[in-house]
Amino acid sequence: MAFLDRYAADRSRPSVRQAGTDLARRALLPAAGLWAVIVVIGLLIVGPGRSLPRELAINRALESARTPAWDAATALFTNVASTEFVIAVALIVAALLWFRTKQWWLTIVPLIAVTVQTAVFITSAAIVARDRPEVDRLDDAPPTSSFPSGHAGASAALYLSLAVLAQRIQQPVLRWVTTSACLVVPVFVGFSRLYRGMHNLSDVVVGLANGLICAWLAWHYLRRESQTRPNRARANE
Repeated sequence: MAFLDRYAADRSRPSVRQAGTDLARRALLPAAGLWAVIVVIGLLIVGPGRSLPRELAINRALESARTPAWDAATALFTNVASTEFVIAVALIVAALLWFRTKQWWLTIVPLIAVTVQTAVFITSAAIVARDRPEVDRLDDAPPTSSFPSGHAGASAALYLSLAVLAQRIQQPVLRWVTTSACLVVPVFVGFSRLYRGMHNLSDVVVGLANGLICAWLAWHYLRRESQTRPNRARANE
């Protein structure tokens, strides 16, 4: 079954029990492995890697290149990855999906992506406890540590999920524009967090990877069967 067509090819309604079992086995369990990998990487960075001091040169170069226009632009992209904004968008999209499809098992995909990413990010950041870059920061530092980037992870989890869901849009131009925007936003969010002195490069890279993998897990959380299988079975009878 094609990656983008898994919910269109099989529209059968799962039971809540089946969806819960699939969620645990196909999303939460792999997410625990992802969490372990992120924690190990983070501990290697703050331990033997001594927090990768060469990364600071990137932050300082961006600090010296700041302009009012870039300050405003990066503030905007930081806001579209804030906790409140991400939750609001995820809920609005879920409501719209439910209204259009009445498929609750599809409706919860972006919510799963955001929730799993958040759980992995918060718990791993608490263990790694990496300091933020030693530059002038343009935002108030949240209580979580620098590694991994929660803004980058949240934006990747949400907007990449939306990019996949956008393939259901029938109008080609609107589908292309929506997909492109959803793919670009996490990149700009990651850059914004670097520019504003809130994260190191490795924080952003791992944060984006966390969001990407959580979006992938969310999209695959439910077992789906190709509708062509019954036809093939009948053909072989």
